[in-house]
Amino acid sequence: MGIVSPGFHGRRRGAGVKLPPGQYLTEDFPVLSAGPTPRIRPEDWEFTVTTETGQEHRWSWRELLDLPGETPTVDIHCVTKWSKLGTSWEGVSLDTLLADVDTAADYALVHSYGGYTTNLPLEDLLDGQAWIAYRFDGEDLAPEHGGPARLLVPHLYFWKSAKWVRGIRLMDEDEPGFWETAGYHDYGDPWREQRYQGD
Repeated sequence: MGIVSPGFHGRRRGAGVKLPPGQYLTEDFPVLSAGPTPRIRPEDWEFTVTTETGQEHRWSWRELLDLPGETPTVDIHCVTKWSKLGTSWEGVSLDTLLADVDTAADYALVHSYGGYTTNLPLEDLLDGQAWIAYRFDGEDLAPEHGGPARLLVPHLYFWKSAKWVRGIRLMDEDEPGFWETAGYHDYGDPWREQRYQGD
C-alpha cells in the first residue's frame, strides 16, 4: 500500500507566492505515515502534559473541547517538499493548555498514539505558535491526517506537527524523537532547509 494519497498532484509553483527553499505548492493534502493509522475514538482519547518533575496534567476529549478554541489559518510545509498555503484549522492553543503548568523545562518530547515521538524546544510551542488541532477545513480531523487530534506547529516542517497526539513530556535536556533518531534535523526550520542532521 502506498504512503501518498491517490489524489496527490504536485510540482506547481505559484506565481508571486513566497515558499521556503526547495518547496512546491499543492492543492491536495498528501498523506504520509511511517506505519499504520491509529484509530482512536474520541471517548478513549486523552492528552497528558508531564513536567520534568513528573507532575501530570490531563484532559479528556470533552475537557479539551470545553477549552477556548482558536481558528488559525496557516501555511504548512512538508519535509518531502510540498507546501499547502492558507490551511484552516480549529484547536486549542498550547498557551491555554500550559497556562497552569509549573515548569522550568526548555524542551518537549511529543508522544502519539501508535508510538511516534518528536522533539521541540518548549518555546516553539508557546506564544501563539502551536495548537492541539481537532478540525481541518471545517470538518473533524480525519484519522489519516492525525484525528481525532494532532499537534500543529506550522512554522516547522510538518513532521513536527505530530499526528494522533496523546501527550507532551517536558524535559530539561533535548531528546530526539522518531524521525530525528533516523537522521532528520532536530529543529526543522523550512526557511533554512533543515531537513536532515547537518543541514
